Amino acid sequence: MATPTLVKTPRSTRSTIALKLVMAVSGLLFIAFTLVHMYGNLKAFSGQEKFNDYAHHLRELGEPILPYEGFLWITRVGLLVALVAHVTAAVILARRAGAARRDKYQVKRNVASSLSSRTMRWGGATLLIFIIWHLINFTAGKVNPQTGETGDAAGDPYSLLVDTFSVWWMTIIYLVAMLALAFHLHHGTWSSIQTLGYTNTASSRARAKQAGWLLAIVIAGGYSLVPLAVLTGIIEK
Repeated sequence: MATPTLVKTPRSTRSTIALKLVMAVSGLLFIAFTLVHMYGNLKAFSGQEKFNDYAHHLRELGEPILPYEGFLWITRVGLLVALVAHVTAAVILARRAGAARRDKYQVKRNVASSLSSRTMRWGGATLLIFIIWHLINFTAGKVNPQTGETGDAAGDPYSLLVDTFSVWWMTIIYLVAMLALAFHLHHGTWSSIQTLGYTNTASSRARAKQAGWLLAIVIAGGYSLVPLAVLTGIIEK
């Protein structure tokens, strides 16, 4: 009697699925972070005192169990690990997709694909460059583009924020990054939900696309409010 042979998934396929899961989970972590960070940014509409109190409270969060700024450093390390995993998985998957297209002589663009899906790579690269500058501007170096001061000389967080977005070209850079973020969120949310297996029906696929649009508009739009308010004089020192 013949013994039935189980069909095993090729190793490369399992690896691709694992990489997509890494991108999905790390992407959802970034979505959660951007929502919380956006809430903090919008505190700028409450005025200088409340915004600075919020920023100071983050440094004391978890005390005395955690040291001063302990919560922030745990968050930073976690986000850095997620970022490295996300970018690494994206690069490997992009190379595999490119190799597959060459092997199958697929040189035509898929005209049915959305703009957000076609801009995922350059949008991701744009966001990576922006994140590096954003950290230099507000976290690591605290560079004030208006005064040229760095470090502690840049002043309190509220003043640094207002001075930064009072410079028109800084606001333009920020808004371009938010446009890239919107496209990235739109397709990334859909892709993550699909990878996790929640788009098996027509209704669930429609809801996933709606969720992508909702997050793109809310997050990118929410982040854009503060620089626009500073540039137009609604938020000022």
